Amino acid sequence: MTTKNDDKQVSRRKFLKTGAVAAGVAATGTVAMPNVSRAETVTLKMQSSWGASDIFQEMAKQYTDRCEKMSGGRLKFDLLPAGAVVKAFEVQNACHTGVLDAGHQVSAYWYGKHKAASLFGTGPVFGCDATQTLAWIQSEDGRKLYKELTQDILKLDIVGFFAMPMPTQPLGWFKKEIKSVDDMQGLKYRTVGLATEIMQGMGLKVTQLPGGEIIPALERGVIEAFEFNNPTSDRQFGAQNVSKHYMLGSYHQAAEFFEIIFNKRKFESLPAELQAICEYTAEAASTANYALALDRYSADLQKLMKDDGVTVTRTPTSVMQAQLKAWDTVLDKLNQDAFFKKVVDSQRAWGERVGFYYLTNAADYELAYNHYFPGKLKKA
Repeated sequence: MTTKNDDKQVSRRKFLKTGAVAAGVAATGTVAMPNVSRAETVTLKMQSSWGASDIFQEMAKQYTDRCEKMSGGRLKFDLLPAGAVVKAFEVQNACHTGVLDAGHQVSAYWYGKHKAASLFGTGPVFGCDATQTLAWIQSEDGRKLYKELTQDILKLDIVGFFAMPMPTQPLGWFKKEIKSVDDMQGLKYRTVGLATEIMQGMGLKVTQLPGGEIIPALERGVIEAFEFNNPTSDRQFGAQNVSKHYMLGSYHQAAEFFEIIFNKRKFESLPAELQAICEYTAEAASTANYALALDRYSADLQKLMKDDGVTVTRTPTSVMQAQLKAWDTVLDKLNQDAFFKKVVDSQRAWGERVGFYYLTNAADYELAYNHYFPGKLKKA
């Protein structure tokens, strides 16, 4: 014979037993779920192509900091400057072979493997600025073509993402003001990527150098003029100490972007959510990079003029027209390669459509600037 109290005790024991079993099943299910390792921390060795003090290294850190925070500390980066493991131009090879887990660079640094690499930065201008060209890279066609180049054609063991629509890179630093194409003939000049062929086509003698080697090359006379990227980096290099004429505006590198790459095997070994963080943080870092760039570049340009005695001049329209003609010549030659032409055709179609929309729709910002700050801008 059982009592009501006995029934309650049996029910309680049954409930506890059932609950314990259910909890055990749930725990087992959690452990068995693929690509979840909440307690595990992964550290990735990433090297950039930038000096430790360069603003680009700060931008690389904006990326790694955001990855770490969004992963809740499960993802860590050992971010190193250029030369810590390999030279600036060797970052991609080191990622491909697994010497590095990740890299922060620009695609122009490996365009020697295939000229189309430069089309993902330092390519021709079809009426779109860097922001609109980055939108092409992020489009389905752009992503597909990048993957085809890196993984199918070149058989590289990497995956990559892009960030930071860089403002137009200056024509560069010169011993005297450039007033026409004639003033550039025979100059020993530094640039990278397809820009080397553009400037060679305009009569310059071009040398490709990483950023950290520019000023020593100037001091030794290896080069007489150069461009790197922006007023902040240029001022940090000490360009103002060897040249006093800074020409702004150019088509040789009117749009470039950071290429954030990973060793493919290492990347695919990460849990799915950490892969997603690595990919989509590039988009978050892009905004942070651009905000930092506009603030610092504009401030340092003022310092170059007011504190360092640099003459800042807009590149003459005639020089930029000559650059467009040089681009035509280079494209005619390189379009003989079927894949190169496929990328150019995609960009040209994008530029025709997107450029038409933007240029037809955009407010006249120069008109507004002149309205509020009359006399500040000088026409070339």
